[in-house]
Amino acid sequence: MIISTILGAVSVAVVGVIAASVALLVGGFISYFIWDKALGTKSKKIVKEAESEAEVIRKDKILQAKEKFLQLKSEHEREINERSHKLIVDENKFKQKENSLSQKFEENQRKGKEIDVIRENLKVQMDLVEKRGEELDRMHKQQVEQLEAISGLSAEEAKEQLTESLKAEAKTDAMSEINEIMEEARMTANKEAKRIVVQTVQRVATESAVENSVTVFNIDNDEIKGRIIGREGRNIRALEAATGVEIIVDDTPEAIILSAFDPVRREIARLALHQLVTDGRIHPARIEEVVQKTQKQIEEEIIEIGKRTTIDLGVHGLHPEIIRLIGKMKYRSSYGQNLLQHSREVANLSAIMASELGLNPKLAKRAGLLHDIGKVPDDEPELPHAILGMKIAEKYKEKAEICNAIGAHHDEVEMTSLISPIIQVCDAISGARPGARREVVESYIKRLKDLEELALAHPGVMKTYAIQAGRELRVIVGSEKVSDEDAEKLSFEISQKIQNEMTYPGQIKITVIRETRAINYAK
Repeated sequence: MIISTILGAVSVAVVGVIAASVALLVGGFISYFIWDKALGTKSKKIVKEAESEAEVIRKDKILQAKEKFLQLKSEHEREINERSHKLIVDENKFKQKENSLSQKFEENQRKGKEIDVIRENLKVQMDLVEKRGEELDRMHKQQVEQLEAISGLSAEEAKEQLTESLKAEAKTDAMSEINEIMEEARMTANKEAKRIVVQTVQRVATESAVENSVTVFNIDNDEIKGRIIGREGRNIRALEAATGVEIIVDDTPEAIILSAFDPVRREIARLALHQLVTDGRIHPARIEEVVQKTQKQIEEEIIEIGKRTTIDLGVHGLHPEIIRLIGKMKYRSSYGQNLLQHSREVANLSAIMASELGLNPKLAKRAGLLHDIGKVPDDEPELPHAILGMKIAEKYKEKAEICNAIGAHHDEVEMTSLISPIIQVCDAISGARPGARREVVESYIKRLKDLEELALAHPGVMKTYAIQAGRELRVIVGSEKVSDEDAEKLSFEISQKIQNEMTYPGQIKITVIRETRAINYAK
């Protein structure tokens, strides 16, 4: 009973366990089927969405491909159209050129035929001309032979006689015409020119300055010479190196000679030496210091002289560099004439003469002051001083009339204004007046001798005399060899030869004297 009960309980338990297992198994299958169904539905949904997106992408790509195709097609068609149009245009141009060339070819053929016709006509005419020329030559020879037979002269002899006759007649007429013109010019212009020049010279006070290439430095006693020379000559060497001046210490009592062609350097050396002697300290270092200070003082003095000169003359608006060059003129001389004084003199003369002639006196004064500025440049180029002065004036923006007057006052450029001849004349007046310039005696005597020999070389001249310091040449000719007309001609020829072959200040008067003397004696 107990066993059957236990077996029954066990059976019930087993049955319960089996039932529970079956129930669990059935539930698991049911759950699997439900999960599998749900998973299939989701997968289908995802696949469906992917297919739709793929379809959209496919359509989009197809659409893009169609658009790209259409674009390429249109570009290709446009390019084909452009090439077709260009080919058509080129073809038209080619046809036009072909037509033009055809027309030109036809025209050239036509002209060629015309030229051939003209050439034939010319050939015929040339033949006729040659025949007529031969006939004329034959007739000319016959006439020349007849004339030679009648006159008894050959054609060359007759030609030479005619040429000589015409030449002599032309010379005589030319000299007569020249004399008449010169006489008329003297009558109309000589009086007025003399009045202007005399009045100009009277209204200007002048000074003459004689400059040398040496300067004498006076000292109190000869002991100072030894201090200036220094131990083994070091002081004098330092002084010469610093100033560029040769210092001559010789037996001359109480004097030292400073030698240099540059007056500015000589003045710097003189002032520096004076300061060193006064101070008493003379050694190379002190010499260099004093020379540098003196150079600065001279430079300042040059500028001050230039400013004072322009103020005195009333010339304003000059460039500072030109003012410095004007001041530098004080230390420059030409034939012993101080250049600054000469320039001031020419400026005043030019202003007075310009006012007398009704021109601008201020412009003339400015040009007169600057006319020799090319003689004092800082460098020494190989140019005439008139050309160099003109270039300096152009560089510092001076007026064209002034530049031309500076460049033309020695006839090195052509005169283009009325101021230029005034400057030239006043420069000659200032340089040629008595006492303005000094000349070496030997060169002066040589110039007078050359002047007399030049005139004595002409045929018919017996004696020559250079008088008035070479301003006048008197020529004595033989009356039996030189006629009155020949005397006029001789005077002109001598003046031209002197003008072309000699260099001289001012002008030279040539007087030809021809006289006939009849001498008898009363016994």
